[in-house]
Amino acid sequence: MEHLHPLVIRIVRAHLPRRVSEEDLTQDIFLKMFTRLAQYQGAVPFPHWVSRIAVTTCIDQLRAQKRRPEFRWADLSENEAQVLDAVTADDGAMPDDAVATRELVARLLGQLKPEDRMVVQLLDLEQKSIAEISVITGWNPSLVKVRAFRARRKLQKLFAELKKKEGS
Repeated sequence: MEHLHPLVIRIVRAHLPRRVSEEDLTQDIFLKMFTRLAQYQGAVPFPHWVSRIAVTTCIDQLRAQKRRPEFRWADLSENEAQVLDAVTADDGAMPDDAVATRELVARLLGQLKPEDRMVVQLLDLEQKSIAEISVITGWNPSLVKVRAFRARRKLQKLFAELKKKEGS
């Protein structure tokens, strides 16, 4: 590990996904390396094999972040933060806003095709994986991904149209 750490940390820093600790990612890489040690066949030098694991792990982490992006309060505009505060407040100060938000989401989802609505609900609201949705629906994983992408894009368009109507 001491010998390979400089190589791995250099790869992690070059491919570091946002908001991921380089120590955590490095630890994940070494964990994968040790668990897959029996797979090493010696066809390539050991550092090359480890670097491939490191690059693949970084790419997987980046893909995971694209699928389920993490937003922080600092990423939000002031107006967005206020709306989110109002919606998530448990003090009961603005129950009408929370109800209105739920109604808005239900209204937007209601405008989708039933299959698209189901995919969005399972993937984004119930946090199910693509594989789980594939088993539930009987669709192949590619179809689930395409439907989710198109449904989200449709929701964005519907929401933009709604904002235009309310702004006018």
